[in-house]
Amino acid sequence: MPPPKQGTLNVGVLFSRSGVTSKIEATLVNAAELAVHQINRAGGVIGRKIEICYRDPQSSPKRYAELARQMTNDGGLRFLFGCYTSACRKAVLPHVEQANGILFFPTFYEGFEFSNHCVYSGCVPNQFVVRLIRYMMEHYGKRFYLVGSNYVFPYETNRIIRDYVSKHGAEVINERYIPLEATKDDIDRVIAEIKDDPDAITISTVVGKAITPFYQRYREAGIDISKRPIASLVTAEADVQTMGNSIAAGHISSASYFQSIVSPENQNFLADYQTRFGSSAAVSSTTEAVFNQVHLFANAVERAGSDAADAVRAALANLQYLAPQGAISIDEQTHHTRVWPRIARVNDAGNFEILVESTAPVEPDPYMIFPQDDAWDGQSRDKSVES
Repeated sequence: MPPPKQGTLNVGVLFSRSGVTSKIEATLVNAAELAVHQINRAGGVIGRKIEICYRDPQSSPKRYAELARQMTNDGGLRFLFGCYTSACRKAVLPHVEQANGILFFPTFYEGFEFSNHCVYSGCVPNQFVVRLIRYMMEHYGKRFYLVGSNYVFPYETNRIIRDYVSKHGAEVINERYIPLEATKDDIDRVIAEIKDDPDAITISTVVGKAITPFYQRYREAGIDISKRPIASLVTAEADVQTMGNSIAAGHISSASYFQSIVSPENQNFLADYQTRFGSSAAVSSTTEAVFNQVHLFANAVERAGSDAADAVRAALANLQYLAPQGAISIDEQTHHTRVWPRIARVNDAGNFEILVESTAPVEPDPYMIFPQDDAWDGQSRDKSVES
């Protein structure tokens, strides 16, 4: 790859515009471009403009690793914004570590990882998994059917769910995984099992292009959505837009950000994003996380007065940013982010209506060290009860 431009602050952006997870990942490229545009328009960072070096890893962990090596070794880049899945993060991180760089990873994930060379800005299980399961137990039942895509995030997340429900008088009645490139038969087998148990509550960690046909087949099976909605840790606004309102309505998701958040910061973010990428362009919690990370990075460089990786890493510690979701900050010990988790349901118009939200940023606990029910206790509001 060509050498970085001189006189600019060069960063790598490594998200997919093709492949199985491209629907969501393309919005992550957009978010990085928007944040860089805003920063450069305001004068740049330490007197320099930020320059993006973009490559398309095609949703492939192998391709992610190859491009990360090229960017860090051949291109000399030290700051990468990239990776949507845990499999891709694990493929990229060794190259970033070897280069003494920093990977800004935006996606919610299964936790149980730390790297001095990674900033994690998505939710970890204590922030968005446990409260969703508790909500479903309180409102829908205690028999869970777990379905996910066949890779590390669903496996590890479902392990945490199994442990939690076993301690709270609930049960997992089945656990199934479908390929990332799932066929109709793959999905139909799962739907048939769910339909056969009238009490089964579905928890989904299905990702990528399989989300839409999974929801379509669930609706076509005639399952009563009002009593048995899918509760997803993945499904976001872009997925709702793809499947259509009539398919998505009634289903539930857990995330740190939804487009429906009412705040000046979110209104400005959406206005700028949709002005640049189209009035109907949908964003997600991961889109917002990339946007936040680029701004946090720029603020850290300014704080450090340097673009040296070690100086930027130190400056990121406990750095705060007023994000569209609320004020966030990076935990100095874990390099994970204090975020504002929410649970929301899709309405008939295709918008997420927030049911439960934290009233303060929730501390990340990536290793689940502290009691699992404590994360939200005393700092959440159940809007479904209020209404």
